[in-house]
Amino acid sequence: MKDHRPEVADVIRSNLASFLKRYHPSKEQYQVLNALAECQTAALGGHSLLRCDSCPYEVVVYNSCRNRHCPKCQGAARAAWLEAREREVLDVQYFHVVFTLPHELAPLALQNRRCLYALLFRAASETLLTLGRDPKHLGAELGCLALLHTWGQTLHPHPHLHCVIPGGGLSLDGERWVSCRDGFFLPVHVLSRLFQRKFLAHLQRAFDNHDLAFHARLQDLEHPKAWEGFLETLRNKKWVVYAKPPFGGPQQVLKYLARYTHRVAISNQRLLSLHDGKLTFRYKDYAQQGRQRTMTLDAVEFLRRFLLHVLPKGFMRIRYYGFLANRNRWE
Repeated sequence: MKDHRPEVADVIRSNLASFLKRYHPSKEQYQVLNALAECQTAALGGHSLLRCDSCPYEVVVYNSCRNRHCPKCQGAARAAWLEAREREVLDVQYFHVVFTLPHELAPLALQNRRCLYALLFRAASETLLTLGRDPKHLGAELGCLALLHTWGQTLHPHPHLHCVIPGGGLSLDGERWVSCRDGFFLPVHVLSRLFQRKFLAHLQRAFDNHDLAFHARLQDLEHPKAWEGFLETLRNKKWVVYAKPPFGGPQQVLKYLARYTHRVAISNQRLLSLHDGKLTFRYKDYAQQGRQRTMTLDAVEFLRRFLLHVLPKGFMRIRYYGFLANRNRWE
């Protein structure tokens, strides 16, 4: 390992036995471990043989796992997805809004991934569409592409949505285009308050319908009084909705999407070394204006954190709303 810059697959292959002694991954997590460990190896077979025209040298090209959590398998999927999007990008200003769940919700989200992540999509999209239709703001039907990321730079849970939104929308009668003011989308403080109200209302409904599971240290939240206290804590927090500066145009939107759409929890490029069961990787310290730092973790702990971000089977992490929703798209 000393002469080889490690990949996530290397960490899995050299530490899987130790990880399984300490933890019991779910079926989905175990499938991810196996897929990434076997990706582009003889275990998956080869799809072609490359030969040199001037010497006997030949190389078998091994098959990829195509798992959506694999750092090596996102390039082709990203390229195909972007090619389809090029036909859909409008020649207008675009905005980027990020909806983040408070850290107090992260443990509940880990025990209820499908439910909580779906509520995040629902609350964020309803917030954008409701305010977009409001005559005091835009008075139009917005379109939105939303991307789910569940991680922070050090792989701790940090569920948030990146929303890419054209700077305007269709008039409510569907007859004309209504543009946003130049450089301004919607007021962030209004977005934040409405998002908070909508998410907590949906969360309460999930609790009332017994759609939430509570395990280990969260078991007390099954009791209505403890649950109400938990919700009160969330009501009293300032929720973070962040509007980044607008994109300059369609090409900048595509460049952004190329970086964000098919990301996994950590790329192989961020891994620096793997020695004696310790993995060192790069991360951005956003508390220090994005300064580059390094962190060294026990490899088993790294795998535990990595697997926190395995999504439920079939869960869609890229979704479209408003006039960009599939049912509303034009040919």
